Amino acid sequence: MRNDAGRFLLPLPAGSARLASMTRYLIALFLAAGLAGCGFHLRNKLTLPDDVPAVKVESSVRYSELVKLLNRGLRTSGAVVVEADEALPGDGAATDVARLKIRSERWGDLPIAIDARGRAQEYSLRYAVIFTFLRPDGSVLVPEQAIEMSRDYVSQPTDATGTTTEREILADELRREMSASILRRIDSVARAEVQQGRSLDGAGTDADDDDAGGNDVDGNDAD
Repeated sequence: MRNDAGRFLLPLPAGSARLASMTRYLIALFLAAGLAGCGFHLRNKLTLPDDVPAVKVESSVRYSELVKLLNRGLRTSGAVVVEADEALPGDGAATDVARLKIRSERWGDLPIAIDARGRAQEYSLRYAVIFTFLRPDGSVLVPEQAIEMSRDYVSQPTDATGTTTEREILADELRREMSASILRRIDSVARAEVQQGRSLDGAGTDADDDDAGGNDVDGNDAD
């Protein structure tokens, strides 16, 4: 039977299906352990320009794990991070802080393969985030844009517990990759601003910010 990714998936015997599910689970667990152990380093060390002001990450999602990862990544990059419940630096004026706004986080499970009984055997876990980055004066540094990522996982009707655990592991991995992707985007735009003789605080900005925008789709064939 052909799935949406253009592959052919034959119904597996019960034993083989269970083995395939366990194999996928162990691989996902191994990858997650490796990522956690190394702190999920970026492909290239992210170092924001020296003139980056304090940054506050704001999200429409309460207790967002993505916000925690972004705060951690910004600190590692040398930026001054203002937590949601912390006082603002300097004289306490809101204009002293740049803002990374997470407009939305969306998750979805798309069936990509079914068995002979029409039951979903494999899913694509989709994760999409819309964000923007504002200078301290409220002007736009990184225009509002979306990044979408995905990972595939096997779901066996007789092994719901294993499927849930694998999905949670993949979700954690996607959050880490999403955080890294957002920070790379901000870093790229900020460096371009500095190279063009502009200040991140908005002074001397005379170019159209839309040139830095765009939507990205990362991961496994996300639509």
